[in-house]
Amino acid sequence: MKIEHFRWPELPEAAGRVFVVPLGSIEQHGPHLPLGTDSMIVSEVAQRVDAVLDAGVVMLPTMWLGHSPHHRRFGCVSLDLIPYVQMMQGICRSLVAMGARKVLLLNGHGGNDIPCKAALRELKSEFAARRDLYIAYATYWNLAAAEFTDIRTSPQGGMGHACEMETSVMLAVHPNLVAPGPHEGGGPYRETGHRRIDMLASQPYYIVNDFDELSPNGVIGLPAYADAEKGRRFLDAAANATVAFIRDFAAWNYQERE
Repeated sequence: MKIEHFRWPELPEAAGRVFVVPLGSIEQHGPHLPLGTDSMIVSEVAQRVDAVLDAGVVMLPTMWLGHSPHHRRFGCVSLDLIPYVQMMQGICRSLVAMGARKVLLLNGHGGNDIPCKAALRELKSEFAARRDLYIAYATYWNLAAAEFTDIRTSPQGGMGHACEMETSVMLAVHPNLVAPGPHEGGGPYRETGHRRIDMLASQPYYIVNDFDELSPNGVIGLPAYADAEKGRRFLDAAANATVAFIRDFAAWNYQERE
């Protein structure tokens, strides 16, 4: 159930649910996708999750403001690192004050990863005495990684940003916002070794790059492999995987056990 539909006397009844905070961004997505792509996709996933788990979740509106300084030369609306960490802390503190004991930050933008994890560390220290409080962070494509691997047709390096997956989903839900093809690939998908980037492949190293250093057109991957039917399958997989995680997460009590 959407948090904005509750009246304040009803909030104590919601305390036992999982509070879900979808996280997006406003940033460039290549020449063919709109700036709101991340927010639109994670909102669609959240809507499907809410439809399935209505009585078990409190769904917040999507937080459209992300941490996206790496896109600034193409175009973005970005909150700096420390203020973003503090924003996540503030949101979670507010939910805890409402009675929430299970909070999921459901992410749809890779740049939110570092500040969200930092916020969780700070919140854990702040609420160290509250053993019944569980705050988790998960990105939908990681929850659905196995299913996404089965759906994709691009080679490794084909899914990163404005890629096969994101373009497919946008073709499925907002086709009017996708520029006509052909859609050009971008980034180091042709390279071998450690430089190939893919959202479903972990890297053994970490480096900070701005997007214009990786791709001349703002794309990482191969959007030419995208189609609307595949987008519907990606969305179903993301929603189903998120529902499965929330059901599991709702039952966690290991912190409280002796």
